Amino acid sequence: MVVPELGLYLARVGGAVFVRRAGEWNRMRSGASLDQLMTRSLAELHELLDSELVPAVLPGHARIEAPIESQEVWAAGVTYRRSLDARADEAVSSDPYDRVYTAERPELFFKATADRVRGPGEPVSIRSDSSWDVPEPELAVVCNSRLEVVGYTIGNDVSSRSIEGENPLYLPQAKVFDGCCSLGPAIALAWDYSPEDRRIELEIHRDGSIVFRSETSTSAMRRSIPDLVAYLARDQRFPAGCVLLTGTGIVPPRNFTLGEGDVVTIRIDGLGELTNPVRRHAPGKSA
Repeated sequence: MVVPELGLYLARVGGAVFVRRAGEWNRMRSGASLDQLMTRSLAELHELLDSELVPAVLPGHARIEAPIESQEVWAAGVTYRRSLDARADEAVSSDPYDRVYTAERPELFFKATADRVRGPGEPVSIRSDSSWDVPEPELAVVCNSRLEVVGYTIGNDVSSRSIEGENPLYLPQAKVFDGCCSLGPAIALAWDYSPEDRRIELEIHRDGSIVFRSETSTSAMRRSIPDLVAYLARDQRFPAGCVLLTGTGIVPPRNFTLGEGDVVTIRIDGLGELTNPVRRHAPGKSA
């Protein structure tokens, strides 16, 4: 089971919301969708999950899906020192990354619509026109329509370092494409989970062998989650909430690139495990 046994989690199965509490699956009597739940305040959601849960059995051959419905996914960049070093290494000029790392305003960028996001076990994609591609394991923050932090999940911000490194203005092309992001397996609810000092692990398998492994901790993140969310909330609204990736502290070396058939596994303490195979887009085709 990719969802931890202990704790309180929201998961999507067959488009419906299931709640895992103390190792047991439940559903809400109301049958509310994830979009509907994300319009509730944090206090209302807490009360709802305390009063409406009934035992449930997952459907046969159930597959846990990405914990997203209509939410947009945004991302923060250069929030870890390792990310700064890697971005400077790939870029023609490191100056923009040097400045954003120490600036008051964080780097925030649009990452994906829900249809571009993949769930546990589904293939993530690398671009057909890129020569240097990496996964970026990240703590993902799930916010409701009020931009309150509802919970946390695992995110993979798949990126083309060759395209972004050619010119920082190519960032949208390096970051946004079909299959560019995965999320899952479930949302750990904010009142039951602390993101502080959580170990993040990355493993990449190729032909059955580990070709890259590394780890970091959320304690190495320079910016706070409330600060990132506050900047994201400026001058825009999210009617069904949103997901914010908080940056990566793990970057494979310059001589490594993802390839067709690789398998990426990300683990974060208390959030479980997110595993995705990798496929390369065929030229001129989408996922």
